[in-house]
Amino acid sequence: MTVGVAQHGERLDRALVELVPEFSRSYLQQLLSQGLVSVQGKPAIKAAAKVKAGDQLVLEMRPTLQSQAFRPEPMAIDVVYEDAHLLVVNKPAGLVVHPAPGNWSGTLLNGLLARDDKALTVPRAGIVHRLDKDTSGLMVVARDRATMDALVALIAERSVKRQYVALAHGAWSGPKTRTVNAPIGRDPRNRLRMAVVDLSVHAGKAARTDIRWLEGSDEGCWVQCTLHTGRTHQIRVHMASLKHPLVGDTLYGGAPVEAMQRQALHAYRLAFAHPVTGQALEFQAPVPQDMRQALALWGLGYNAP
Repeated sequence: MTVGVAQHGERLDRALVELVPEFSRSYLQQLLSQGLVSVQGKPAIKAAAKVKAGDQLVLEMRPTLQSQAFRPEPMAIDVVYEDAHLLVVNKPAGLVVHPAPGNWSGTLLNGLLARDDKALTVPRAGIVHRLDKDTSGLMVVARDRATMDALVALIAERSVKRQYVALAHGAWSGPKTRTVNAPIGRDPRNRLRMAVVDLSVHAGKAARTDIRWLEGSDEGCWVQCTLHTGRTHQIRVHMASLKHPLVGDTLYGGAPVEAMQRQALHAYRLAFAHPVTGQALEFQAPVPQDMRQALALWGLGYNAP
C-alpha cells in the first residue's frame, strides 16, 4: 500500500489503522511487533516512526491465536437435555467456557463445535451465558440463531431462573434469608478483581443476589443463591461483602479446604420457558464430589441437591 497525503507525518501504527481499517488496531500492532511491516523495503522497528506521503508499506498477514481459537476439539460434554433448538449442559469445574487470553483451546466452545455441526452457524457456538472456569453446573446453549436471540432476550428480562449452592467461611448470623442489592464494578485497587462499588465514584452496574441459609457450623455456612442479574463474579463478590467468602475462592478472601481447592460454587438449578415451544423446563445438577467432601468435613450437606 502507499501512504497518502492524509497520513503524511503520522505515526506508523496510526497510519496502518487508517490504511487497513478492516483489522483492529491491536492486531495490526501485533504484526508490527513481529517485524511483519516494512517501509520503503526496510523492516519497520518503531511504531512511533513517522511516515511520509508516497512511502511504500508492505504488511504480511499472520493468523493470531484468537483467530485460530474457534475450531472444533472433541471432548466429553455432560448433556442433560437436548432438542432441535437447544441443549443444557452440566459444566465441570476447571473447564473454561469461551476462548480468551491464556485459554485459546480446550474450552466448552471448542467442544460444542466438535459435537454439533449446527454450532458452526451460531455466534459463540450458541453460548448465551457463562460460568467461571472453576464454577460447576448448568448452562443452556442455543442450537440456532433464532433460539439464541430468544434466550438472550429471556436472560435480559430476567425470565431465566438460575440458582446456585455455595459453601462459605464463617458462622452465619442474622436472618436466614438476605437480599444483597449492591452494584458491582472493577475493583479500583486490583483490576483483576470485581468489587461492590459506589456508582457515584466508580463505574459499575446494579447487581442483586438473594441468599438463603441452608445449614451451618462454626466453620462455615451452606447457602443457596438466586441471581437476579448476571455480573462478573457476582455471587463471589456479594458473599465476600457479607464477610462470608467462598471456600477455595482465594481471589476474594477464601481458603481451600482439603478436596475443595476451587471456589465452592455450583449452578445446581436452571429453569425457563422453552423459547420455541413455551414448555416450562427445569433442570437440577447434583453437587460435585469435591464440594460434598468439603461439606462432610464440616458436618454439612444434608440438604445438598
